[in-house]
Amino acid sequence: MSVVEQYARAHIVTDADLVEEERSAVPVVLRYDPEEDPRTVRVGLPGNRERSIARTLLEQGLRTPAGSGEVRVWPCGRVQAIVEFHSPQGVSVVQFESKELLRFLRRTYTATSASGRQLTR
Repeated sequence: MSVVEQYARAHIVTDADLVEEERSAVPVVLRYDPEEDPRTVRVGLPGNRERSIARTLLEQGLRTPAGSGEVRVWPCGRVQAIVEFHSPQGVSVVQFESKELLRFLRRTYTATSASGRQLTR
């Protein structure tokens, strides 16, 4: 099985006072490694922070608000999605273009089915 990795741009939503350059989109890495955990995707955020999210939760959250434990996902209008990560250090709110997340999820299911594994939805 192959690892699926996709670079994306996202906005980190914060209530801190930011200069205009810091409000622009930041690079993130979406990663799926079926050998490591076929149910989980990883989101690499700036500052070498990596968060995990259930693949099915990400998919469900693109259609309707969903949450499990420390992660919440919901659609934001017609073209964006919000992923909210809770931790003892605080909350990270990341705003993505929905089409980038959909493209990534399709690639993860394609990689899984190409290896002969059953798709789980």
